[in-house]
Amino acid sequence: MVKYQARITHIGPYVSEFVAEKVLVFFGSQAPEELAEFAILHDGQTLQGQLEPGDRIFLGDEDFAVLAVGEVANSNLANLGHLVVKVNGQSEPEMPGDVCVEAKPLPPIEVGMLVRIEDSK
Repeated sequence: MVKYQARITHIGPYVSEFVAEKVLVFFGSQAPEELAEFAILHDGQTLQGQLEPGDRIFLGDEDFAVLAVGEVANSNLANLGHLVVKVNGQSEPEMPGDVCVEAKPLPPIEVGMLVRIEDSK
C-alpha cells in the first residue's frame, strides 16, 4: 500500500549541502521562504497510514528501508508535508522528527522526481 506520494516541485539552493551530509529535508509547497532555501518542496497531499520501521521510501527508482521513525515525524508529514530523512543506517532517531533509513548512496534529487512511501507488506 502506498502511504504517501509526492512529486518534487522545487529544490532550494542549500539542499546540496544537506544531501552531502545524507540528509533530505522535505516540505510541502506552503513552506515559508526561509525554510524553502534548504528544503525539497513537493506537492504531496494526504498521509494514508503511519510511517513505521520496515516501510520503504522510494526516491525515483531507488528505495530505502525505514529503520527508525521519530515520535513527531508522522504528524509533521501529515500536517506540513515535512519529512527529515537521514540516510544513516541508525535504528534510533536523533531528533523527534527524524526518519532514519538504510545507509546507501542517494540518487540525484531532481525536480519532477516521484517520492513515495510504501508499507512493508
